Amino acid sequence: MQLYNTLSAEERKELIDLAGKQRLTLSFYAYAKIEDPKKFRDDLFIAWNALNALGRIYVAHEGINAQMSVPADNFEEFRETLEVYDFMKGIRLNVAVEQDDHSFLKLTIKVRHKIVADGLNDETFDVTKKGIHLGAKEFNEILEDPNTIVVDFRNHYESEVGHFKDAITPDVETFRESLPIINEQLKDYKETKNLVMYCTGGIRCEKASAYYKHQGFKNVYQLEGGIINYAKQIKEEGLESKFIGKNFVFDNRLGERITDDIVAQCHQCGKPCDNHTNCANDGCHLLFIQCDECQAVMENCCSTECLDITHLSLEEQVRLRSGKQVGNKVFRKGKSEKLKFKHSGELSDVALAVAKKTKDIRQKIKAKKVILGKAEHYFVKAGIGLFIIENNELQLGDKILISGPTTGNQELILDKMFVNGSENSVAKIGDKVTFEVPFRIRLSDKLFKLVN
Repeated sequence: MQLYNTLSAEERKELIDLAGKQRLTLSFYAYAKIEDPKKFRDDLFIAWNALNALGRIYVAHEGINAQMSVPADNFEEFRETLEVYDFMKGIRLNVAVEQDDHSFLKLTIKVRHKIVADGLNDETFDVTKKGIHLGAKEFNEILEDPNTIVVDFRNHYESEVGHFKDAITPDVETFRESLPIINEQLKDYKETKNLVMYCTGGIRCEKASAYYKHQGFKNVYQLEGGIINYAKQIKEEGLESKFIGKNFVFDNRLGERITDDIVAQCHQCGKPCDNHTNCANDGCHLLFIQCDECQAVMENCCSTECLDITHLSLEEQVRLRSGKQVGNKVFRKGKSEKLKFKHSGELSDVALAVAKKTKDIRQKIKAKKVILGKAEHYFVKAGIGLFIIENNELQLGDKILISGPTTGNQELILDKMFVNGSENSVAKIGDKVTFEVPFRIRLSDKLFKLVN
């Protein structure tokens, strides 16, 4: 039986767009004793592949850690595939604050030694003896206690774009680095302080809280469901957000906004910005923060060296990166001497700017989406977008949707366009179309026609 992907990311994108159905990005985890992770993995792949569920999932003897994209129509059936297992009955599914149909484009389930690499080799450590879970209201209250120390158990590139106020944000690249650093830093407060911790979805803190209890800390607490669940709760309960900025996520979106505060800078020019990207040079793929202006000038590259490489022939690019181990490492850590405005361990709780308001991309589009094509170029000074029509036809007066991970979902009424260089009222398959776009678009953006 087929237990692997057969479609490329681009082919999967096309199928998702043609289906025109809403997908939900979600995450969940569970620590449990799994006797046969390989069989568990294969059973999940068969069940989820049948539901067109996509994502990045790790399974191990200690449990499961999953970030996924599931068709909204199949959500309940997906939940039923989890309920088959006793340890996942009633499991909390963290649904993303912002949705994107392209958040995941493959179903990848890997068997690992651990679902969260911790660097520990201690048979007496029991991950199930965890700290006390706190909901958003209780978390806000304990943060007001002067006897509280709050720790961010994420990596430097995550906390840089958003974090809880007054949190300790270790300058680390992996979770395993955080454990001994915080243990040493807080060793004198094991009996007296409230040790409060948080992460993206709760899985890292679940293990960290158990570790610090094992190390002798008496008052250990963790944010239940992480930042994702916190954002949901403060919205539903009308609470103040103690988190400021953006929550980094490990899918194609690279982040979802919690508050309008921008607390980071473009790593190239220093302008307030919190949009992560990956260097366009396939031999680099450095993860870094880049504003729209630098993205246009640098063509999505982290340095002039990488920019020059992207202008070489494909054969020459392949030759230059031959034998190197950095190719396709999409989440390579965002540190480089070439990034002039990269800050780690010196984070501010003061907003540098306020994010521009955009349409809530969680709103389900009531009109049917018909894929037309994709963006080929954006002329920054003129504010003009270039698209290639690959399906159906486009006419003046059509209501269109431009959609992408960073752009979101933006709707327009087409009142003027140029087809293959001349003003025209109809564009057909194969035509190059240009028209005014009052916002920045990206090469990953798709063009749709909305039909009632």
